[in-house]
Amino acid sequence: MTHSHTEMTGSSLDITEQRKNELKQLFPGVFTETKNDQGELVHTLDFERLKAELGEFSDIYDNRRERYGMDWPGKRDCLRLVQEPSHATLTPCREESVDFDTTENLFIEGDNLEVLKLLQKSYYGQVKMIYIDPPYNTGKEFIYPDNFSESLDTYLQYAGLKETGGEGRKWSTNSANEGRFHTKWLNMMFPRLYLARNLLREDGVIFISIDDNEVENLRRMCDEIFGEENFLSQLIVQSNKRGQTYKEIAKCHEYILIYYKTDSGTVNELEKAAQSLPFLDDIGRYDLWELRNRNPKFGRHNRPNLYYPIYINPDKLHENSLAEISLEKTDKYYIETFPRNSEGADSCWRWGKDKLKSEGIFGAFPVVMAKQKKDGGWNIYEKSRKSTTKAKSIWSDSAVITEQGTVEAGKLNLSGMLEFPKPVELIKRCLRLGTSGDDIVMDFFAGSGTIAQAAMELSMELNNSYKYIAVQLPEPIADDSMAGEKGYRTIADISKERIRRVSNKVRVEINGQLDLEDKQNLDLGFKVLKLNQSNFKQWQAPDKSTTDEALLKQIALGLDHIDPNASQEDLLYELLIKAGVMPTEKIEPLEWAGHKIFSVAEGSLLVYLELAIDQALIDAVLAKAPSQFICLDSAFQGNDPLKTNAVKTFATFNSDKQGIDRIEFTTV
Repeated sequence: MTHSHTEMTGSSLDITEQRKNELKQLFPGVFTETKNDQGELVHTLDFERLKAELGEFSDIYDNRRERYGMDWPGKRDCLRLVQEPSHATLTPCREESVDFDTTENLFIEGDNLEVLKLLQKSYYGQVKMIYIDPPYNTGKEFIYPDNFSESLDTYLQYAGLKETGGEGRKWSTNSANEGRFHTKWLNMMFPRLYLARNLLREDGVIFISIDDNEVENLRRMCDEIFGEENFLSQLIVQSNKRGQTYKEIAKCHEYILIYYKTDSGTVNELEKAAQSLPFLDDIGRYDLWELRNRNPKFGRHNRPNLYYPIYINPDKLHENSLAEISLEKTDKYYIETFPRNSEGADSCWRWGKDKLKSEGIFGAFPVVMAKQKKDGGWNIYEKSRKSTTKAKSIWSDSAVITEQGTVEAGKLNLSGMLEFPKPVELIKRCLRLGTSGDDIVMDFFAGSGTIAQAAMELSMELNNSYKYIAVQLPEPIADDSMAGEKGYRTIADISKERIRRVSNKVRVEINGQLDLEDKQNLDLGFKVLKLNQSNFKQWQAPDKSTTDEALLKQIALGLDHIDPNASQEDLLYELLIKAGVMPTEKIEPLEWAGHKIFSVAEGSLLVYLELAIDQALIDAVLAKAPSQFICLDSAFQGNDPLKTNAVKTFATFNSDKQGIDRIEFTTV
């Protein structure tokens, strides 16, 4: 990771450079590498690309020859696709949820591109960590759409939510002998990662599992989306101890790419295993770290202030045969030792004399002590009680191999139903690195729902309360498969069942603990939302080809634009999402002035969805003074004076408030 760094100089702030750095944080992809007159590599702002990122596509951008950077057929269309708004909705599904009214966890069933668009308002800059395990480009079936003619209608037909007039729509597959083998995968990934970055907090981090087929392309694409300077690591994860022996080289690893959103991102250290602190004293467990600096670059020759004698008292030993030390030679402290390496050459200590005096020697529990070696010599050690360590770039322990994920599925009685599920410990380790406390975490290629299991179990272990968002396509399951024979129809169905079983398992484990009271606030529920077409019919502007009959139908939609089959709860959740309110906010139905009204987020938003409104209800809303009030336009039933008076009433109320406690009044 490269952090921005400034030094104090005699000059004032370079405003131009400051603004460039700010732009780079917002739009990492608009800077390209070019060479100046001296042949030096410099980063130049690409104005045409910046305009494209802001939705203004010029002929220059479309027709020019691309400069250095990653390019592929369809990349320009990816940017256009990102900026096309979604007209879909997320429909609540109570019967498939657990603790629907109180949970802050989401399971969203649908195409993740549309879902990511829908979450932009409510979750922009709110997610601390994203983990995804996207489809690997192996030349086998590839179901996510990659071209730009695919639409919400295509998804609805694929998911069986809309009539097709035939056998149903299918998204294309991707085989290794196709000319667009790599570009199909890139076109699928780019817009999703672009939108995902928006959801991350400024200190957020993303973990992406990948294999050899696309790791190079993925890294270059992420360099552009997140910024090369925000690359943290490319972890190597042992996924198969035996390896894929049908190949010339038995492949036994995958990768996890880690990127920060900005240079304010951080990751935590991991807890050490219990055996890593093997010694015990009256304070607690500790390890012994040699005080000699073991870096061969440092020694007496360039760190003379760290080369000095330490004197040992060998006659009074503490636990584990440790002896006290001193910087002064006395009758008690008479054995002299210097820092020397294994070859006997002069080295240096890690601590200077002042630090050793202030932190290491004195007090009832000395931090630095000596221990005799087998050859009779002495080593000087620091008692380290540090219980965490930096994550290594290679994860090879058995807890993270793919086979472990299969074992875990068996413990939930789901053997044979989940295809290559990621091990729970793998996701827990990512959570430990990327989060702290009650953060929001997300997986928009949720698969079998490992992110949910990891979040619930880790919440119990650490007494945290992770909030997760899992997004999964309702990918069909073959009827003759083990899962199909047990009644599951889609991958999303299995994922939901897994989360229910984990929730029950964790509840049982909590009930068996003595510190039950500390676990009462754990959120073990999840709210199911399903991608669907909007409950508000969209107006389509007429063009030269529009017939009079089609135009009349559009006018009729404008008069009656609400789906008559939509429930009030369906409408409510669509309005929450479109208004930028998290669908996990507390919702309370109330009775005011003889009307049913929804109070959202402790009354900051009031939503009225009945078909008749009167002045009494408007007065009741003004008395509560929410931040926003939404009602149906049809509730005024064509009573223009009532509507006009309502608009004026809210305007008068707001003008009296002088910008404080103003109410945003919206009709739909």
